[in-house]
Amino acid sequence: MVQRQLPRPDELFELLQFKKPELDGRKRRLSKALTIEDLRRIAKRRTPAAPFDYTDGSAEGEISLARARQAFQDVEFHPAILNDVSKVDTSTTIFGGPSALPFGIAPTGFTRMMQTEGEIAGAGAADAAGIPFTLSTMGTCSIEAVKQANPNGRNWFQLYVMKERERSYGLVERAAAAGYDTLFFTVDTPVAGARLRDVRNGFSIPPQLTLGTVLNAIPRPWWWIDFLTTPTLEFASLSATGGTVAELINTMFDPTISFEDLATIRRMWPGKLVVKGVQTVEDAKKLTGHGVDGIILSNHGGRQLDRAPIPFHLLPEVVREVGADTEVTIDTGIMNGADIVASIAMGAKFTLIGRAYLYGLMAGGREGVDRAIQILADQVVRTMQLLQVGTIEELNPSHVTQLQRLGRRELLQGSSVGAHV
Repeated sequence: MVQRQLPRPDELFELLQFKKPELDGRKRRLSKALTIEDLRRIAKRRTPAAPFDYTDGSAEGEISLARARQAFQDVEFHPAILNDVSKVDTSTTIFGGPSALPFGIAPTGFTRMMQTEGEIAGAGAADAAGIPFTLSTMGTCSIEAVKQANPNGRNWFQLYVMKERERSYGLVERAAAAGYDTLFFTVDTPVAGARLRDVRNGFSIPPQLTLGTVLNAIPRPWWWIDFLTTPTLEFASLSATGGTVAELINTMFDPTISFEDLATIRRMWPGKLVVKGVQTVEDAKKLTGHGVDGIILSNHGGRQLDRAPIPFHLLPEVVREVGADTEVTIDTGIMNGADIVASIAMGAKFTLIGRAYLYGLMAGGREGVDRAIQILADQVVRTMQLLQVGTIEELNPSHVTQLQRLGRRELLQGSSVGAHV
């Protein structure tokens, strides 16, 4: 029989340690976020539908984005054993410089619409974490202001080639003068993709108010207070504003962009030149002869051509074909540090996060971005330790199998009947 007794008060108080309440609402909600998906749920509660859906959505049926995320979920890891992983080194080098983690912040447009701290929050968080920050041509903070927010860290600039070429050239010159070290020449946006959520929400700059948007905003007064009491939202790098995303893109961007434009920018730009939006092995091979320092396998987060190739699936073959000649990086669909580790293991030199960063921004401004980076960093470290890998350089294809739900259906020679491969 177990002998029972009344608990002694001193023992009871020692066993029942009450957690000190957190009075700061922002810190309280961010501390409860353990994953990027948690940050997404907080962001959705706090942000009006139009800006949230601009971040969360993609083109047409949103098939490309769903497939990209599924590809990362369909990863099988192969851990080693009996290796000392008491200390893990997540640092790496990319495009001629260091990064404390194997990921950086991707370029995003309309960023201050998500939360008024916008790119300043992203750049400051990147500086604190020791990772690169990328400013978009469609950003809502100037090239120079981002430099001020990230004075000692690495700043990259993402360039769209516009119909008025002098505008694009002026941005290149400003980024070089501000000390940005890498330029992303973006090639997947000749025209705007059909982002149906934006059309349905009337998402534009300035916002188009309807009865629906007003009703949606009523439970989110903090967003409107921030929006109405901070500087007017506009593109800091461009003079043209007004209209939906698709209207702005189709008005400003040039569908005649060519390899000649790439050559012109290569002559102008003194730093590392990277082509963003590569989606075939053949194009990756073509680019190695055009003076580029790297390529980014990307389908623009699924926001342009729906049913586009899955970057993570392309990665092994592209690395095999051009990895010795140029640095291959990847974005689209990354929601977990394990996705980053899998990408590095399959040959990527680096990864970029877009939505994951914006979910943090919407959830809590600068502190939310810090939290997003910390969540991913912790997941990277833990995944590496469980794989029993001590450094980024040790990751290799033997650590990962890409399980694949979608098999190609090839036509048999001389027959219209397909075969599953």
